[in-house]
Amino acid sequence: MISVVIPALNAEACLTRTLGALVPAAVDGIVRELIIADGGSADRTIELADDAGAVIVKAERGRGRQLIAGAERAKSPWLLFLHADTVLAPEWAIEAAQFMGAVDRGARGQAAAVFRFALDDHGVPPRVLERLVALRASLMKLPFGDQGLLISRRLYDEIGGFKPLAIMEDVDLVRRLGRRRLVLLHARALTSAARYRREGYLKRVLRNQKCLSLYFAGVPVEKIAKIYEGRAGRA
Repeated sequence: MISVVIPALNAEACLTRTLGALVPAAVDGIVRELIIADGGSADRTIELADDAGAVIVKAERGRGRQLIAGAERAKSPWLLFLHADTVLAPEWAIEAAQFMGAVDRGARGQAAAVFRFALDDHGVPPRVLERLVALRASLMKLPFGDQGLLISRRLYDEIGGFKPLAIMEDVDLVRRLGRRRLVLLHARALTSAARYRREGYLKRVLRNQKCLSLYFAGVPVEKIAKIYEGRAGRA
């Protein structure tokens, strides 16, 4: 029923947990195919993916290009795009099955679904960030890729799929999808907070917001990618 597409690059530290959370749904027949779109990993990512029985797709580095390559290989009528460091809560499959069933039966129109953003960290900063993301997702209908994306192949093809962008490929697709065709599920997508702990929550959040503002202002995504990666101004 679902082809799970995970873009990965040197993801051995987190991939096992991400894949493990998908096992019950695979046993139940909800997940029919697991695709790892690898961007040139130099660690044990491919080995771990192979051990899990995943289809490994070699792709040019870049999340947008990797997502495209994975989607092209997928065979199921539903696609679930998931980051390599995002672990879905146990109840995700039940909600996903109910949502897909409603769409397939025609009980609701064509739509895509995302999960509730959560971080694997303790303390006040991660809880505040989770609330801010929840507000953005509910009020603006602007989730990011770390909330996952469950979408039918039909709708994915209809809106043109992911684009080979250097960054903001998730925002680009959601904008083409439109607010009315986006559903927020209750199950959590627990994402690694390593980047926030490493850089500091405030610094990371401000950088993300700056990149988003520049994107909406029409700044080329290649320039935004340099800012996101902390390479702006370097030779």
